[in-house]
Amino acid sequence: MMNGHGARLDSILSHLGGTLLEEVAGRIDPAVVVTDVVIDERHGDEPLRPGAVLLCAGADAGDIPALLERAVAGGAAAVVLRGPLALDGGARTAVENSGVVLLALTRGASWAQLVVLLRSLLSSSVIGGAGEELLAGFPAGDSFALANAIGALLDAPITIEDRDSQVLAFSGRQDEADQTRIQTVLGRVVPQHARHAQERAGVFTRLYASEKPIFVDTPLIEGVAGLPRVAMAVRAGDQVLGSIWVAVPSPLNSEKEQMLVDAAKVVALHLLRHRVGVDVDRQVRADLIATALGEGPAAPEAIERLRLAGRPVTVMAMAVSEMTTASAAGAPTSRQLLERTADALSFHLSVVTPGSVAALVGDVCYAIVPSPAQGADADDLPEKAQSAARDFLQRASDGLTGVVLGIGRAVDSSGPADLARSRHDADRTLRVLRQRPGRRIARYAEVQVDALLLDIGDLLRSEGGLLDGPIERLRTYDRENGTALVETLTAWLDSLGNVLGASASLDVHPNTFRYRLRRAAEIAGTDLNDPGKRFAAMLELRVMRADSP
Repeated sequence: MMNGHGARLDSILSHLGGTLLEEVAGRIDPAVVVTDVVIDERHGDEPLRPGAVLLCAGADAGDIPALLERAVAGGAAAVVLRGPLALDGGARTAVENSGVVLLALTRGASWAQLVVLLRSLLSSSVIGGAGEELLAGFPAGDSFALANAIGALLDAPITIEDRDSQVLAFSGRQDEADQTRIQTVLGRVVPQHARHAQERAGVFTRLYASEKPIFVDTPLIEGVAGLPRVAMAVRAGDQVLGSIWVAVPSPLNSEKEQMLVDAAKVVALHLLRHRVGVDVDRQVRADLIATALGEGPAAPEAIERLRLAGRPVTVMAMAVSEMTTASAAGAPTSRQLLERTADALSFHLSVVTPGSVAALVGDVCYAIVPSPAQGADADDLPEKAQSAARDFLQRASDGLTGVVLGIGRAVDSSGPADLARSRHDADRTLRVLRQRPGRRIARYAEVQVDALLLDIGDLLRSEGGLLDGPIERLRTYDRENGTALVETLTAWLDSLGNVLGASASLDVHPNTFRYRLRRAAEIAGTDLNDPGKRFAAMLELRVMRADSP
């Protein structure tokens, strides 16, 4: 995202758009770099640096022509006015012709929030530069200092949580609260039963609808005494970013309520800044992983930057199964599920297999899992990765029923072509798992034949059709005559020629089965006593089965 001492305008909008900024008019040029943030004073003449964003707090649509003139003269990248903005045709055309982008500050968002977030995006500290950035007087990366300050103001233990009830920061004195709060802090997430109790009581509906703190007097755990809570939503514009939870014996007085309202505005800045930092780190990691797996000229450098050079590795691929994607009514979208799960997998692997890296690349989360040390035996690395993946699904089973993981072969990371081959293995394994219900994790070695059958189906489709052999003749006969000869032959082949076992599997008399089998051989025009023809029939059946969704 960063480019020298600035940030690309399109990247800024991808982070802040919808939360603080709305695009009104003008073309977003990916090459435009924002270099400065300037607050426009009415009739002021502060010079603009090329690439500046001009914030016009007191302006309206009638001021746009004059603002555009100033922006063009100074080489500004964008002009921001308070939204909503309604432009007539002439004003829109003027913006389009100026080369400047017109943006609107979303309803409910503050100019102070926008200034702080824009300047933090432009600072080198976003990607680990020198110097400690302050947000409202607190270090940008230290949400715990902020939590302690809020707790001191309110004289109570507090937590700062995101919309999924994950704990982002907490104050001291948590032992003064209750067992639920202690579990929340230790697990860094509100226990599931407690969150469900809050949802049933309508707590979140009240919380997100209120501009002021709400008092929660509902017990979080049935039959267990606990302190009530005061909760305050944290917003940026109309978007809820999270909430502050205060453990108290009684409602706050009006003075402390106002303190909490004010504190929520500061927390909003930190949550937005946290989101920006997480997004930047995630994007850098995703770019490096995609490059390392891509077999291009930049792959060796990416592998080096990921600290994987010279180590045996295996590639793990995780995706949402196609069947769940098609049937999960009312559940999170596949993309939302995958984004959430990718972050969880990255954290899990960093703990159980140190040195692992993972990121979402397109619609697949790829992880590169290294051996414990350089020169270590890599033969069992895929099995170890499979064990880690199985442990991950067991620990994070809630809501992950549609997730499948494929694991490639072990390779030497110093060879980009080998790393790309392991990724190819993992992708092929994913394809098998997505089309086969019941199994969620596999190594490529376990499904190699199934992957080969899918490849044969692809080859046949590229040549204009499926196999035109004995099985296809039987399928045509079954369709035209209402028979089940393909089913009969399949049962016999699956039973290795055992008529009693095959007939029992179809619940028919053995003599009836023998008659149908002879009839199937006649219609298909094949000799089932010939091993080569039996193999051909089995292959044709398996290809058809593999090609079916």
